[in-house]
Amino acid sequence: MTLLNKEQCSALRGIAIVGIFMHNYLHWLGPMVKENEYTFTQHNVSRMMAELEAFDLSTLIYNLFSFFGHYGVPVFLFLSGYGLVKKYEGTGTLTGTGNFLWKHYMKLFPMMLLGFVVFAMVDWMTPGHHHWTWVDIIAQLTMTINVLPDPDHIIWPGPYWFFGLMMQLYLIYILLLHRRHWGWTVALIVVCTALQAMCFSDPEGETLNRLRYNCIGGMLPFGMGLLEARFEGKVKPVNNATHLFLLLASLLLVVSLSLNFWGWLFVPVFVITAHVAFVRLMPKSAIQPMVWMGGLSAAIFVAHPVTRKIFIPISRHGDILDGLVLYIVATILVAMVFRIVIRELRVKN
Repeated sequence: MTLLNKEQCSALRGIAIVGIFMHNYLHWLGPMVKENEYTFTQHNVSRMMAELEAFDLSTLIYNLFSFFGHYGVPVFLFLSGYGLVKKYEGTGTLTGTGNFLWKHYMKLFPMMLLGFVVFAMVDWMTPGHHHWTWVDIIAQLTMTINVLPDPDHIIWPGPYWFFGLMMQLYLIYILLLHRRHWGWTVALIVVCTALQAMCFSDPEGETLNRLRYNCIGGMLPFGMGLLEARFEGKVKPVNNATHLFLLLASLLLVVSLSLNFWGWLFVPVFVITAHVAFVRLMPKSAIQPMVWMGGLSAAIFVAHPVTRKIFIPISRHGDILDGLVLYIVATILVAMVFRIVIRELRVKN
């Protein structure tokens, strides 16, 4: 049984990118509950629980995106691992480690270059512009910036760290995991999770922060995608009732495991199962908007830091909804243009 068809994979990308670009706007607003993405802060959990208990819809939806929206990233990592197995461990072939890495670097580079250049121009023309060093610029263009010290302050705009993460995971896949026994993947997941767990005494520290900016923090969802693609043919089909139970149970676990450091390490597992169960339950008519968003997801990813820098002052000055709506509309429109440019850049490369 195939877990996900092409349409469902695209819908997952669509749902994930909505979470990411909403999160990356809202979490910059002072009143919003901040996320636990790279480190774990108990105060953020307490604030989120207080919002859930108050259940004020006028602010709860914003805070849910601010606190949980970054979990779109593990969904993309899962789909990346899933897609690599489907492409290169079935009928697809690899022509060598260097060619594989270069091919995927040049697939990412036009997106990153376009977003980085346009953002830099907009950033310089708007208040509060960032001061890049030549080392930061070269590291960003070579997608190696993740490994430099103090990533919180040198990776700007923030979301583009994802390109460096993907190149690290591509390297791990081709060197260690391609057509290897599933035990290799499990072992790497265990080791990477254990390294993060060893930071339990300093869950807000720089060590954990840097681990999670790099492949160690992304190995769990990426490995899940690899394992799912390899074993899905051995899994019996399940009915909608089972998917509904899995969805509800996963959502409950996402919330409950987020309450403490140890559970938080495994939240991505249930974020992924919730997303998968949700798209499996969606009727064909309802899934189409998310499929469309999925087709635009790469362009939205590179466009949204640009539009965020322009429109977020509106929300910061008190008109949260006005600024957010303008940001959403502008991001989609700019992404539609970016998609065309990215395609042209890829053809030339």
